[in-house]
Amino acid sequence: MLSAKSLFQEILDNDESFRLFCSIAASGESQGGWENARIAALVPQSERALAPKITRHGADEDKHGRIFNALMKKRGLEPVEVPPATDYTMLLERHGIGLAHEKLGSDQPLAVQDIVTYLAHSRVTEQRASEEMELLRKHFADHPDIGRAVRMISDDEDNHLAYCHEELLRFAAAGHGRMIQRTLRECALAEIRVYRDVSLAVMANMGRILGWSRPKAAVLAAGIHAVYLYERLGGWRRMVSLKMPERRDALGGPATAAPEFA
Repeated sequence: MLSAKSLFQEILDNDESFRLFCSIAASGESQGGWENARIAALVPQSERALAPKITRHGADEDKHGRIFNALMKKRGLEPVEVPPATDYTMLLERHGIGLAHEKLGSDQPLAVQDIVTYLAHSRVTEQRASEEMELLRKHFADHPDIGRAVRMISDDEDNHLAYCHEELLRFAAAGHGRMIQRTLRECALAEIRVYRDVSLAVMANMGRILGWSRPKAAVLAAGIHAVYLYERLGGWRRMVSLKMPERRDALGGPATAAPEFA
């Protein structure tokens, strides 16, 4: 019987599929770390108090990248080149989600509207990250090899999501509510398409490595399309709602270290 647990266990048990999984994850996290570091450096003067939290966000993402690389190293594996069709971060940028790298690569300070856009984009993508890590945590929190990494990253993603909720509510109270809702909706509808396409590409690569039969690959592809249909018909709305989180000031301190991994 196919299940999320059995599927990931199969990926985990094979060196090549595990290497691809960790390489994709490490690449995306490292890219997120760079983006957050640049945003923190370019925060407008009126929002400088937000810079340490953005820096912390980026430091967490960098840490996650190091963790995935360390998990590969522990098994004597080297990172593999990430197939373009599986590059979630790059594909989101191509769809106009978030801040363009050209803007982040310059020394021109960002506008307040740019910070709102960044937070709205993060609200959507951190929802996805939090849910995915919660699924892994459910099944692998006590795994001897990856359990500690899963728990640590899951906690961080929950903090990132809480931070986005709190800061977006602050900006909404300051008069940016309409822009926030419009941007959240645009981001969510684009993200669910990118997530579908990336999921299909990842599963195709995993199927090639693991020798999946055509019926098994077809069932997994159908499941991915079913998730997209659910999200397109209304599931995306969970990504755009805002409520004050239980974890207040979730990124108010320095990033936690991961000496056992990095």
